[in-house]
Amino acid sequence: MKVGLFGLLGTGNLGNDGSLTAVLAHLREEYPRARVEVFCSGPEEVTARHHVHAVPMNWNRDEYATASRLSSIVRKGLGKVVDAFRTANWVRRQDVVIVPGMGVLETTLPLRPWGWPYSLFLMSLSGKLFRTKVVFLAVGAGKVADRANRTLLVGAARLAHYRSYRDEISRDALTAMGLDTADDPVHTDLAFALPNPHPPVDHGVVGVGVMDYHGSNSDRARAAEIHRAYVTGMTEFVRRLVEDGRTVRLFVGDQVDERVARKIIDTIGAAAVSVVQTSTLDELLHEMARVETIVASRYHNVLVAVKLGKPTVGVGYAAKSDALMAGMGLAEFCQSMRDLDVDRLVKQFTVLEERASEVRSVLTRRNAEMTRRVTRQLAELSAILRGDR
Repeated sequence: MKVGLFGLLGTGNLGNDGSLTAVLAHLREEYPRARVEVFCSGPEEVTARHHVHAVPMNWNRDEYATASRLSSIVRKGLGKVVDAFRTANWVRRQDVVIVPGMGVLETTLPLRPWGWPYSLFLMSLSGKLFRTKVVFLAVGAGKVADRANRTLLVGAARLAHYRSYRDEISRDALTAMGLDTADDPVHTDLAFALPNPHPPVDHGVVGVGVMDYHGSNSDRARAAEIHRAYVTGMTEFVRRLVEDGRTVRLFVGDQVDERVARKIIDTIGAAAVSVVQTSTLDELLHEMARVETIVASRYHNVLVAVKLGKPTVGVGYAAKSDALMAGMGLAEFCQSMRDLDVDRLVKQFTVLEERASEVRSVLTRRNAEMTRRVTRQLAELSAILRGDR
């Protein structure tokens, strides 16, 4: 069996790479003789970490760099043509192509149509042309405002053999954009398939997840203002924790987030604040397991926190974070990073600590349900690989 995995993988996004880890573990356990290949943005990193053959998604390795010179623009344009043939040839060689989780059908962060949406559409179209089954597995989606991105992303989903979602809001978003999702199941995020570590907990330590946030795809004109307000608010919150005698560990979910963490430390200048270095979701799970309570921004920081059963406040940038928190019984402990209210955040954190025992009990029950959901999702994947659906 020839199985391809497709996505923005190996580029430092811990959530994306965690979804890849979960699917690879399932394939190796259930189909150890399958030939697995990954078509991705960071093939060297994927090969080194997972010991699987990986192919670069783009002929132009500077695909996501800003093109200002004429030569760069011409190279990007040529790359689009070359990538159409490269993608088709790769898909043609697979029996099944899996898009493992990730927010592949949303534009909650800045996204250009000729980047990821174009690559995803090429892959789905190639699958249809060459009768390769394309599987969108527990993916995230959002309602896309601009026509070009919407056409490519919805078109890619429409051409797939199978689609499932990590939450109801993802399926509802595609329904609202005109896709028939009546037969599409909703399960949960693939990260719930990963095992939880159990290191000793450093009592009284607070984990704070931060993000290099500049607004959504429609906020480009105000990106700098939004970023500055978010960083200022999170810095003030961390300052108050330190003044209260707390030790704070800053977590990131993508390599670019570290500069925000460094800004916070430079501004506060406190020895009680440090940045936790992690390069995989497994490492993030282990490090977050060592703190007592968590305030998190990036989606997969929130997910890891609640998966570990940690009392958590979610400072999210999209509805998916609120949906996750509500699904885990923590709807009252959410707010938007776009309109961050530090006083409210302090109150939420205070109440969270007062009710920590109750929150842990709720999370234990909800995690048991999430484990059942992700098990059903992987069973459906096995049925597709066997040819039963």
